[in-house]
Amino acid sequence: MIGRATGYAKLNLALHVRRRRGDGYHDIETLFAFCEHGDELSVAQAEHDSLAVTGEFSAGLSGGADNLVVRALGKLRELAGKGVIPPLAITLDKRLPVAAGIGGGSADAGAIARLLSGLFLPEATPDELVAALAPLGADVGACVVSRIRRGSGTGAALMPVAVDDVAGLPVLLINPRIALPTGPVFAGWDGVDRGALPEASARTVALSGRNDLENPACALVPAIATLLDWLSRQRGVMLARMSGSGATCFALFEDADDRNRAAHDAVVAFPGWWTMSSRLR
Repeated sequence: MIGRATGYAKLNLALHVRRRRGDGYHDIETLFAFCEHGDELSVAQAEHDSLAVTGEFSAGLSGGADNLVVRALGKLRELAGKGVIPPLAITLDKRLPVAAGIGGGSADAGAIARLLSGLFLPEATPDELVAALAPLGADVGACVVSRIRRGSGTGAALMPVAVDDVAGLPVLLINPRIALPTGPVFAGWDGVDRGALPEASARTVALSGRNDLENPACALVPAIATLLDWLSRQRGVMLARMSGSGATCFALFEDADDRNRAAHDAVVAFPGWWTMSSRLR
């Protein structure tokens, strides 16, 4: 084995939809944050490329050319030049639910980019990596960085925050194990521009922001509304919100004991649902 990397779970601490574009996409403003945990990748040199997908959420996922890890490897080879990155055997332990609003394949593409750039492209800058992988998806660049960033446009234009005062906060993620594709959720947005993200510290942006996709997501999956209400009533919660286009919801806490208590109670309140306790990076 030549290395391991984590596909950190992505959260949208706030997500403001500003307008529908002529190309079918939407202009958004968002605050990306990342958890300490996620999918796990391991990589070894081999005689030929391969991708094995294992883990709780591996069912139905392809290890072929359409997988974002394989596509990211191709983009990295283009950046590195012929022969720099050898054939690789990659194993993806899929621990995050799919179509869940927390990064998924984008997080995995970011993980392979960070790992292989350190091994084979040490002089590549983060901006170069982000640009190389940008064609793979709007949030892939944020997942390459995997640190708190403001995103605009389709989410691909990244800017640092003035003050990161949320790093280390305990967080609880819950998903009802219902896959929720992005397209139908955006299609249900009511078209009302409710305003921009403020220019402020990460905590202020998160607390004063919103997720404009919550209402259309709740219309498609009513369990999201139930979950958000439950999370908002837990002891010590400072923010409860849906991430991305759902269906994963999260709660931020000041204190890990409060987070742990909520995680314990969630197993009773929502038996069989996926939960993950972590911290923000």
